[in-house]
Amino acid sequence: MPDRRLTLYPAIDLKDGACVRLRRGVMTDATVYSDDPGAQARVWEAAGCRWLHVVDLDGAFAGHAVNAEAVGAILAAVRIPVQLGGGIRDHAGIERWLATGISRVILGSVAAKSPALVREACRAHPGRIAVGIDAREGWVATEGWAETSSMRALDLALRFEDAGTAAIIYTDIGRDGMLSGLNLEQTLDLAFQISTPVIASGGVAGLADLAALKRAAAQAGEGTLIEGVIVGRALYDGRIDLAAALELLGG
Repeated sequence: MPDRRLTLYPAIDLKDGACVRLRRGVMTDATVYSDDPGAQARVWEAAGCRWLHVVDLDGAFAGHAVNAEAVGAILAAVRIPVQLGGGIRDHAGIERWLATGISRVILGSVAAKSPALVREACRAHPGRIAVGIDAREGWVATEGWAETSSMRALDLALRFEDAGTAAIIYTDIGRDGMLSGLNLEQTLDLAFQISTPVIASGGVAGLADLAALKRAAAQAGEGTLIEGVIVGRALYDGRIDLAAALELLGG
């Protein structure tokens, strides 16, 4: 059985220029952890992280970049690659962020509403476009999670099977920021049915969640790939020791 290396993505969620964590995506239920996103990014890089996961929360609701200054501070502070989502809805936004230094752009709401744009972006920027699928009880949520669509998460993922998407980032909204554990069943069910690598997100509470994901990834068939996992509140609250998590996942 292969011992697959998983990437740990520390989450930096930006609201009003600060690093925060929301509960179930509710903007009024935010905990501020740092008012210096650049310094926070350096902490994760110094600890050995190989990627950063950054979301412009205000941008996700507004439909355009809001925390550009904070994102710029992060890019200036670290050398490791950064993936960014939140409010990126058109070609101009994609091009601008990639030119600025973002390594991978995450397309969420626009993936559900304008799949042709995602396909065009994947062709123009191979390996640099990820699709973020945020689900509430299996249904895709959009507009910063404020709206729930009539589309199943799997159906949306299948739309991009042949598009060249770098990864599908699957988030269970009901668990995000709640420290209630990953929705491993739904994450694996999605990964089993698509060929695109999946990054798990939402609810990681401790090393046990990461160990369970690692075992599942190792037991999966060759056509199934769990690429990594996004961790937020559990890192900020100290429930997960980052060094131990990196050792467990292999990265």
